[in-house]
Amino acid sequence: MDVFVMGAGLAGITAAVWASRTGARTALASSGPICSGSSFYPGTWGLGLVGPDGKEDEGDLRDTILAVGESMADPELVQTLVSGISQGIKDLEEMGVQLKEASHKEEKQFIPCFDHKCRDWHGIIKESAREAFLRELEALSVLKLPWTTVTDIRREGEGFQVRAVRKGKEGWEFLSLHLKAVIIASGGLGGLFSRRLNTEDATGLGQYLALKAGASLVNLEFMQMMPGFLKPAPKTIYNEKVFVHSRFADRQTGRSIFSDWSEEEERERMEIRSTHGPFTCRLGSGPVDIRLFEQCLKDEGGVRLTYKEALRENQPEFVQTYFRWLKEEKGLTVDDPVDIGIFAHASNGGIRIDSHGSCGVPGLFACGECTGGMHGADRIGGLSTANGLVFGKQAGISAALYCFSQEEPRKGRGEEPARKPEGVSRIPGASRFLEKLRQVNYQAGMVVRSEKGLWTALGQVRSIREAADERKELFGEPEEMLATGEGAAADYVDSRILEGALVLSEGMLRAMELRRESRGSHYRADYPRKEKEGNSVIFVSGSQGNLKICKKENWR
Repeated sequence: MDVFVMGAGLAGITAAVWASRTGARTALASSGPICSGSSFYPGTWGLGLVGPDGKEDEGDLRDTILAVGESMADPELVQTLVSGISQGIKDLEEMGVQLKEASHKEEKQFIPCFDHKCRDWHGIIKESAREAFLRELEALSVLKLPWTTVTDIRREGEGFQVRAVRKGKEGWEFLSLHLKAVIIASGGLGGLFSRRLNTEDATGLGQYLALKAGASLVNLEFMQMMPGFLKPAPKTIYNEKVFVHSRFADRQTGRSIFSDWSEEEERERMEIRSTHGPFTCRLGSGPVDIRLFEQCLKDEGGVRLTYKEALRENQPEFVQTYFRWLKEEKGLTVDDPVDIGIFAHASNGGIRIDSHGSCGVPGLFACGECTGGMHGADRIGGLSTANGLVFGKQAGISAALYCFSQEEPRKGRGEEPARKPEGVSRIPGASRFLEKLRQVNYQAGMVVRSEKGLWTALGQVRSIREAADERKELFGEPEEMLATGEGAAADYVDSRILEGALVLSEGMLRAMELRRESRGSHYRADYPRKEKEGNSVIFVSGSQGNLKICKKENWR
């Protein structure tokens, strides 16, 4: 086997397809089913894809991404992204993926969030994408490894050893794979938070393994956060286009949570808020999310959402599509009250890559939401999908070309179970420590951040690590650990996720503390303004016990 891809969402599948098309023998692994992750998240009505409206629009889109990113995006990666989207859309269509087109794309509701004009908008129809992707992977003879969790990636001579556990019909199996190149496409950092609008496979483990292998992370402080349903239909995404038609009330008193604002003040903020999904402090709508989040901290049940009568009378196409999906998939209508809260949604930062998807470690590549640099402090809606297409293709081709220059790994076949791996460890009850860690991050690292809150959280992270280490159990061989009980393998997987989450939480919280200003999705209550001259980018490198957090004035 030549190339191993970790993650089977849009980015991972694209990488696997192009690595195989370029001639590499490719394996595609997912901790869930193939076709998973945020690309196939069941809590949203569709997967939007935005690109330039013709060649002449590329320059404007590039400049807008850089402006919206508030100097936190890498111009080189932005250029690569913008110039590759149109071809990426054609690649999807040639593969047989059905794309939804807008009948009235000139309506303002089709302007991507944070953008200033309509672009080339498409909606990816998930079932069509799933069928087309599986058909293409089969035709290319890509080795599919569903329900396989990668637990370690190590340099081994000129290649890599990838260790993983696979859940099969007859139980758990340990794998040791010896490869020339690895592509990480494991999704974002939503798994670091207790409330998150992503599937359970977005744990951050890929970012942690990249960090261990010598890569660096960037822009971890920029996390997209947005409203979602708590009850009913938990973790369903709220459509921001209806903010202006919504009422938000305290669940106990029934009073508006914005009752201290004037009608004009609330209307102006809601009109701005209806133009974008995630929170930003860059626009005048910031106080809306801040108030929603503060109310959620007071009442874990969230905020009561109802809709105004005007929404029933006149719904634009974009809103009609959302409520039609909401009725068909969730059984909810415009007349049903909903309790909502603020959730972590998507990462704007992650593994630092170049325009070819390289992590700076020979043979190690990354693509999709686990990466950072092509987005900044805020991200235009629909570009996360575009990112997966463009850099998935770049990483797949680059990884395959890298393999052709390398000798064959000497350790044997790529899919053989490990015979004599190094010792393993597990932490009984790791999932409980993980949930406690997620609560800490939610309290201190979501919409409202402060020095006091972040330093308190860092102390709690250290305490969780110490408590977890006290419970750690060491085993000489995987079989020895599996013999201890039915839940041993699950504990082992949770332990690896916890190990990564602790390191990533420290890096993320320290980056948030180091950025002593408010910029885009990063809001500091104690530093509510943006530093006009401060355009430094924050990088995280190193490993547990030796994390390095540093500011750089430029990307090179």
